[in-house]
Amino acid sequence: QVQLVESGGGLVQAGGSLRLSCAASGRTGNTNAVGWFRQAPGREREFVAGIRWSGGIYYADSVKGRFTISRDNAKNTVYLQMNSLKPEDTAIYYCAAAPSQLTPLFLKASYDYWGQGTQVTVSS
Repeated sequence: QVQLVESGGGLVQAGGSLRLSCAASGRTGNTNAVGWFRQAPGREREFVAGIRWSGGIYYADSVKGRFTISRDNAKNTVYLQMNSLKPEDTAIYYCAAAPSQLTPLFLKASYDYWGQGTQVTVSS
């Protein structure tokens, strides 16, 4: 089992920044990638960014150039730095752990474990 805990969400004005954290514990040795997803009210959960331990980094087109995913191995934590936030970024943000280095990170089915989410609200 892998436990994931997100933090860092909150209320911010458009154009502002937030940094989300995803802290992992438990059997983290079986994890080879972490992804961030988000879900706005009435919408499907969508991929935001993903990072493979082998070095690949991926972003949704809607956040490229504004969001940065990174990893701190010593802290077992993955971060999502979000800059130039827009009202349409408002959602619950979830991190998830994937066991495989090969499966597409934009697919929810690639992930075995999910955190409980953190709310991000961007006011206009």
